[in-house]
Amino acid sequence: MLCCYFPKFVLSLEDLLLFILLIIHIQKRNESYVSIKNSKPAIKKKSEIVVNEVNFVRKCIATDTSQYDLWGKLVCTNFKISFITDDPMPLQKFHYKNLLLGEHDVPLTCIEQIVTVNDTKRKQKVLGPNQKLKFNPTELIIYCKDFRIVRFRFDEAGPESAKKVCLAIAHYSQPTDLQLLFAFEYVGEMYHNPAKKVNTIDPRGGGSSSNASGQQTPLFETYSDWDREIKRTGASEWRVCSVNEGYMISTCLPEYFVVPSSLADQDLKLYSYSFIGRRMPLWSWNHPNGSALVRMANIKDVLQQRRIDQRICNAITRSHPQRSDVYKSDLDKYLPSIQEIQAAHIKLKQLCVNEPFEETEEKWLSSLENTHWLEYIRSFLKHSAELVYMMECKHVSVVLQEEEGRDLSCLSASLIQVMLDPYFRTIVGFQSLIQKEWVMAGYQFLDRCNHLKRSDKESPLFLMFLDCVWQLLEQYPAAFEFSEMYLTILYDSARISLFGTFLFNCPHQRVKESTEFAISKNIQLGDEKGLRFPCVWDWSLQFTSRDRLLFHNPLYIGKSAPCVQNGAVKSFKRSKKNYSSTLRGVPPALKNGIISEQEFFPRRNSLILKLKPDFLQQTESQSNSMEQYFRDWFAKPVDLHGVILPHLSGTQIKLWKLCYFRWVPEAQINHGGFITAFHKVSLLADEVDMLNRNLRQYKSNSSLQGNCSELDHSRMYFRANGLNDTSGAPDFLSSSFPFSPIGNLCRRSILGTPLSKFLSGAKIWLSTETLANED
Repeated sequence: MLCCYFPKFVLSLEDLLLFILLIIHIQKRNESYVSIKNSKPAIKKKSEIVVNEVNFVRKCIATDTSQYDLWGKLVCTNFKISFITDDPMPLQKFHYKNLLLGEHDVPLTCIEQIVTVNDTKRKQKVLGPNQKLKFNPTELIIYCKDFRIVRFRFDEAGPESAKKVCLAIAHYSQPTDLQLLFAFEYVGEMYHNPAKKVNTIDPRGGGSSSNASGQQTPLFETYSDWDREIKRTGASEWRVCSVNEGYMISTCLPEYFVVPSSLADQDLKLYSYSFIGRRMPLWSWNHPNGSALVRMANIKDVLQQRRIDQRICNAITRSHPQRSDVYKSDLDKYLPSIQEIQAAHIKLKQLCVNEPFEETEEKWLSSLENTHWLEYIRSFLKHSAELVYMMECKHVSVVLQEEEGRDLSCLSASLIQVMLDPYFRTIVGFQSLIQKEWVMAGYQFLDRCNHLKRSDKESPLFLMFLDCVWQLLEQYPAAFEFSEMYLTILYDSARISLFGTFLFNCPHQRVKESTEFAISKNIQLGDEKGLRFPCVWDWSLQFTSRDRLLFHNPLYIGKSAPCVQNGAVKSFKRSKKNYSSTLRGVPPALKNGIISEQEFFPRRNSLILKLKPDFLQQTESQSNSMEQYFRDWFAKPVDLHGVILPHLSGTQIKLWKLCYFRWVPEAQINHGGFITAFHKVSLLADEVDMLNRNLRQYKSNSSLQGNCSELDHSRMYFRANGLNDTSGAPDFLSSSFPFSPIGNLCRRSILGTPLSKFLSGAKIWLSTETLANED
């Protein structure tokens, strides 16, 4: 074994010392192995079982050196893969913990591709379910859906054990049936242990989302939730419909939804046969001026299309206090398709994690543009802003029409409501929005997130929605209660096979599959409609109360707190050019209560709306109206509790670095990035809270002892030690906070790139002035 370390010549004194150090290193590693062998993986429940494991595994951290590599045991369970190590982790100050996942754990549903490599035979194989591996792997590379790459080496592990653990990971990460996902086993155990079930599963979140008011997240599974939303928005001419109770009409609609009061149940049953998937029009939201936002699938019956379309639109018109007309937006024609979004996502992932730096660094920005990801972000924001104009300024109801009405309309309807309603910019409001417009409206999380590895239906539409919201958060940070860390963690939670929120294609599928599972496991459901899975909004299942404080945006200005500066309302001046160059053109005159986009909207990716010559004169006044609306809006101070509109210029649509770059060490900035501002603002916000508490205590003349609980309370993750706290930033802050512990990173070599030449002080990076002086 030693011949691989030493060349074949007489050992010098230096070589002898190296040999002794090697022996010491092996001895220490063996001692560490004994400790690892006796340790157990961090299994949280009996429903999680170890299916295979292998010792003497090396987790690779850097591609060009083994200095930071870790030794330990690789374990595969029916929920995740775990790497257990007792090795010291240099430079790491771990600060962020998930109660379900350890720092080296990867959920099986987060695994995208498994590649095994044999260095000796120069072979590699992408492992699928139930496949055979004809060679002994020396390396395992796991590509994750969250842009992470994890590499393990089996140089000193048993070859057969390494092969078995690779096959186990491939088998359990690519289940052939929905009921094989971990959530079913987990919930099955809870139902067999009722005492644990009560303490563990809180579907509404139970206020554990750290909301200050203790509000629960409405799930919109009941009649009362929809009724409360009608009353909250003042939709007096709309009613909750129970015609689909028991999923008798459509299996991809919720049991309860909202329809115009003028439409009888009998009419809805009759009309439902004409819609694709029998998805009748769904009410989403009502503007205070009476305009409604409605989602609708296409009408498949061509002969009845015009008649039914007219009746639906007439019913929506009658539900408007001013009987205003209806504006229809065909999303399939003017927004990128789910296939295009998936293609853009693949290119973005390749650019961020797969491509070697030496091939992409000099052309990185042009490569980013070629992915079309930011272009599609801009398209959704622009189209949503145009529909906001229709509801806010024109006072017309908007119908979002799509073939099945359960993909693009989820994103568009949600964005419109985030822009219009400040309630949906709070934590509980945003969670209720996702429940209403995604979970209950039948967004196909199972297929689009590809939990069962059926890639032909995969598309990251939910990620694109979170990215669009992040763009608004970046532009208007004081308007949102939640932080970008909350959005990133929410995206990660969709990849954990425990929460029923993101596991199914529709509510009916949850009831059907879980009922079948309950029968097979002899679980008594009683009056329940299917098993009750853990809900992602119960954040206490994943995080401590301390870590949940990361969800809060310290810049957020609640409705009760006025935005003032020097005794006056703070004004945000904007350039009038910000929006006028990207939003031109409005619909033609309203005809028969319906407006069609087909005659005047340009191709879907155009940033400037170009009208046909025939319609230039007809739409000139309407175009000026829209242009004037956006010009006036951007010229006024921001109303943080009113409408917010996105900036769409090229420099203001950015790449969401925290989400896409958190696993790339070369892109990290120590003591830099957004987190430095987040830290400072948190300290200031905490100081303000301390001052307010002191003032309240002074005014009430109450004793300090009587307010101990209040003084201990803070909504900030970073707390000030006292007034005028001048302490520096913590050492563990970086632009990837709170992600990317050292043990989770996979560094890539930058040797030979312009960046490495710059770091080496090469002359090509010196200024022209310096070069001139040298000459």
